[in-house]
Amino acid sequence: MTTSNPTPTGDVEAVTKVTPHGHEIDISAIASTAPVEGGIADYLRNYLGRVRSGEMGSLPAVAGLIVLVIVFWSLRSNFGSLANFSDLLKQSSFTVFIAMGLVFVLLLGEIDLAAGTAAGVCAALMARLSVGYGWAWPWAILAALVAGVAIGTLTGTLCAKVRIPSFVVTLALFLAFQGVTLFIVLNGAGSHGNVSITDNFITNLYNGQMDPWLGWVIAVVAIVGYALVKLSQARSRSRAGLIAEPMSLVGLKVAALVVVAVVAVYLLNLNRGGTGGSQLVNQGGKLVLVKPPELRGVPWVVLLTLVFFTLWTFVLTRTRYGRHVYAVGGNTEAARRAGIRVDRIRISVFVISSFMAAIGGILLASNTHSVDANTGGGNTLLLAVGAAVIGGTSLFGGRGRPADAIIGGLVVAVIANGMADLVQGNNRDSIQYIVTGAVLLLAAAVDALSRRRAGAAGLA
Repeated sequence: MTTSNPTPTGDVEAVTKVTPHGHEIDISAIASTAPVEGGIADYLRNYLGRVRSGEMGSLPAVAGLIVLVIVFWSLRSNFGSLANFSDLLKQSSFTVFIAMGLVFVLLLGEIDLAAGTAAGVCAALMARLSVGYGWAWPWAILAALVAGVAIGTLTGTLCAKVRIPSFVVTLALFLAFQGVTLFIVLNGAGSHGNVSITDNFITNLYNGQMDPWLGWVIAVVAIVGYALVKLSQARSRSRAGLIAEPMSLVGLKVAALVVVAVVAVYLLNLNRGGTGGSQLVNQGGKLVLVKPPELRGVPWVVLLTLVFFTLWTFVLTRTRYGRHVYAVGGNTEAARRAGIRVDRIRISVFVISSFMAAIGGILLASNTHSVDANTGGGNTLLLAVGAAVIGGTSLFGGRGRPADAIIGGLVVAVIANGMADLVQGNNRDSIQYIVTGAVLLLAAAVDALSRRRAGAAGLA
């Protein structure tokens, strides 16, 4: 039996199927995105119908990103330079990593206000162990990641078992972790206050780039892997007697990935370092002609981002755990009646959030080659939450993807990068914050309105 659960306002909250055992399973999200019979034209009509019904996903963010790029490129000729293209990918990385973790928390309608300062704690721990106590980079990084998992376990347990609202728990930890970071950087062996990182591996995570040939290898692996996954999905659905994506649509998606991957790797493999002639440099009291070093290759942080994007996308879309996350976010009580261990799911999403925050903190430290009391503080959390929401993740739970974090992170990075030289003087930062805040408010409004419209259409 299938039923619709009306909300107090009259909107449809969810469409559920009651199993023979009396359990309720939310099927509205599956129904709204299931493949439709026909060709590309039928898929396009189905997609446009979902958009008109409020299921816009990342479409507003993608459109906004394109508009921002066009505007800033027209106002700043160097915005489209190879060096700036690489910088945009790197500048968005730590925000994207923290935002990817926050997507899991937001899917449950929760919030993690401590993600930014947790990143600072993990980065400070890594720096202290690496610099002060001489730990090798694998152990220092592992310690930071373990600290992230421990923080997430503590947060999730307080929320799921003690039943303290996530807003209160993470707000308290947000304040406490600032003190923990300060304690770590002011105590222990080695320098205090500002801990400079000297390990080449750690600093190259953000600042290094791979050999050009390796970029092409990764592009080929990504394209072939994506094509095999799409073909496998289509064949599995066909064998099960279900409607599968037409091969023409699969081919079109693979072709689009080929174009994006080839263009991106080609541009990043071009020399974006010094392209002028030799320059006079004072070396040992003598003026020597020195040729500017070349800078080629895909940044390592791009590969790191793609690895975790693929991992979390697989987890959310191809595993039972991922289906349980969406089920709990869509209707907690129905998920509990269906036998899903809701408390475990709640704890796990906070573990993932803090784990990804730890990676974001490592990249923050790699970028600046140091850690201080302000690492992970300031607007780190706000930009990460903004990236997830701007990318299309719902603040109300039940809707979101790791791709949202990447798209939203790029939007935030484009705004910061584009405004950096466009607005000069003392007002530069203030204008940047105002524009970013306005974009976030617009994204939240789109989310609220689209959910209302989707509810009226019976899709949410």
